[in-house]
Amino acid sequence: MSAILEVTNVTRRFAGLVAVSDISFTLGQGEILGVIGPNGAGKTTLVSLISGTLRPTSGDIVFEGMRITGLAAYRRARLGIGRTFQIMRPFPGLSVLDNVAVGALFGHGSGESDLAKARDKARTQLEFVGLGKFASQRAEELGGPNRKRLELAKALAMQPKVLLCDEVMAGLNLVEIDEVIDVLRKIRESGISILVIEHVIKAIKRLSDRLLVLHHGDKIADGQPDAVLSNSKVIEAYLGRRRA
Repeated sequence: MSAILEVTNVTRRFAGLVAVSDISFTLGQGEILGVIGPNGAGKTTLVSLISGTLRPTSGDIVFEGMRITGLAAYRRARLGIGRTFQIMRPFPGLSVLDNVAVGALFGHGSGESDLAKARDKARTQLEFVGLGKFASQRAEELGGPNRKRLELAKALAMQPKVLLCDEVMAGLNLVEIDEVIDVLRKIRESGISILVIEHVIKAIKRLSDRLLVLHHGDKIADGQPDAVLSNSKVIEAYLGRRRA
């Protein structure tokens, strides 16, 4: 499996705090990589470093063979790196449809320059994630589970090649988790590589081809889900209390 994304020796410091320490890994073309670890492990910081909302203190990030370490977030988005956010903040005052149309206008390549065409693309993504019937509703009126679907639709409208998902299943019930897993699998089937942060271990194990585990900013495991989840370091750092 060829790598679409390569992260090499990436470190991020905030004053005296090392949030991410010398992390290296690859994301394969068409792969789903799950990222797990306790709160404060550096997972969201890692996603922010890849998407460009944070810059690494040291290390390199390569996307499709191109070094993007110093590129602004909007330039990475237009190259094909999309993300969802753990804290969901839809554009207030806009409809669900127009929230997603913003992604189509802004995304991969030069974006869609025609608003009507952007709205057509937005409708397609809303149907895909199961929000078609909410298209005309104001985005801030959506409940939590549907806001997570909106985050996915916004990111997908940008036509990403890599999708970074930050806890898109958090707070969902079992039925809703299964629905999101189905959507993410369909996204992968469309050719998009996915990095997904998640705390729901049963879900991330079912979904992922590979797991990466962070603890206090360090990578402590990277491999097949069964092997990683039986790793003694992972059990001690993250799964111990759940397995006790």
